Amino acid sequence: MPIRCEIVSQDRTVFEGDADIVVVPGVNGDMGILPNHSPLLSTLRYGILKVRREGKEEVFTVAGGIVEVQPRLVTVLADVAENVKEIDIARAEAARQRAEEMLKKGPPPDSDTYMKMEAALRRSNLRLEAARRYRGRGRGRPGMGEGETG
Repeated sequence: MPIRCEIVSQDRTVFEGDADIVVVPGVNGDMGILPNHSPLLSTLRYGILKVRREGKEEVFTVAGGIVEVQPRLVTVLADVAENVKEIDIARAEAARQRAEEMLKKGPPPDSDTYMKMEAALRRSNLRLEAARRYRGRGRGRPGMGEGETG
């Protein structure tokens, strides 16, 4: 019996479907969630979220948020989430370069702006690393490995 998984970002539903296991990047480490898991609520760190079903794997980047686990449902409310297959590498690289340039100029007088620039750099680095690591692993479907765990 699978567990239902829903991944939602601020602007859209990123994934909805059944899973044999969902691996989420919790603030205290990665958590593997199986069907009939005990109820749980946790914050998420920047990282990789994996949804495995019948030997296939979908990989997502998440940049913060929360996960709520019920015995038959995993709900991820992510600040930012994206399927690795959808990452625009050129755009992520450009965003990384912009953030690095801004940070090289030193901290702006507004600490909120500085924190936003650091967050943009972290997101870009996460997206680029995920794309390099998980794309093209599968047979004909990027991000879908046959029994691979990453």
